[in-house]
Amino acid sequence: MPTGFRRLRLMTFLLSLAFGVCPTLAFADHSWGSYHWARSSNPFTVKLGDNLSNTWDPYLSAASSDWSQSTVLNTTIVAGGTAPKKCRASAGRVEVCATTYGNNGWLGVAQIWISGSHITRGTVKLNDTYFNTAKYNTSEWRNLVMCQEVGHTLGLDHQDENFNNTNLNTCMDYTNDPSTNQHPNQHDYEQLIAIYGHDDSTTTAFQSVQNGRGQARARTTLPDPDSDEPAVLGTGQWGKLIRSTNHGRTELYELDLGRGHKILTHVIWAEPGEEPGSRDGRR
Repeated sequence: MPTGFRRLRLMTFLLSLAFGVCPTLAFADHSWGSYHWARSSNPFTVKLGDNLSNTWDPYLSAASSDWSQSTVLNTTIVAGGTAPKKCRASAGRVEVCATTYGNNGWLGVAQIWISGSHITRGTVKLNDTYFNTAKYNTSEWRNLVMCQEVGHTLGLDHQDENFNNTNLNTCMDYTNDPSTNQHPNQHDYEQLIAIYGHDDSTTTAFQSVQNGRGQARARTTLPDPDSDEPAVLGTGQWGKLIRSTNHGRTELYELDLGRGHKILTHVIWAEPGEEPGSRDGRR
């Protein structure tokens, strides 16, 4: 047998062996850019503000428990610091909100405020206008969307954005059938290790001081990037659309505030034909 052919067979065998013993190599990186919470050591804690009704509380608890299985971070649920309708962001933590945001077309929204590559605050909004309908008022859909939106605020993107592909058994996978996509999978935990595989000289994950739930003042202007009290951005204030997949069912927006400060918004739109009203407010 020619030497070159033997070498080719050996190389093929070694590659096959590598992929057989390391199946996660088949997955692509799914970090959300280079965005991460700054911290000086692992594991660190991300606080999730509970601005939810009793209906949603078990799903936030499940998502917090799931993501806390990571070896590099924990999440803990704390008292909410905002009114759900406003869902104002708080420095150093993630505010999780749910209410009837209206027939605007979206199921869930995750936003992160960033300074350079560091996440400084985040929000999760869950639209009860749609979760109160027969299609989405299920434990499977509530688990998937809650788990995924919280995952975004930790620095994760999606593993797959095709609703019709075979489920990857992770909430970071878009699907038309959420039955097996309700929780993180091993690749999500491995991705968090990769994201937080370095130490920072400072921290952006901390407990901010709140004035009390629902006491934040409304603001119509865009936030000062150095302010501790940014305005809540509505549908028309998400900034520039920078990614749209699945015929617009999943989208990513970026609002550049200048001086290295941005707000990024992940949006899950309701399936066409399932919304209870018009989608005039979508754009």
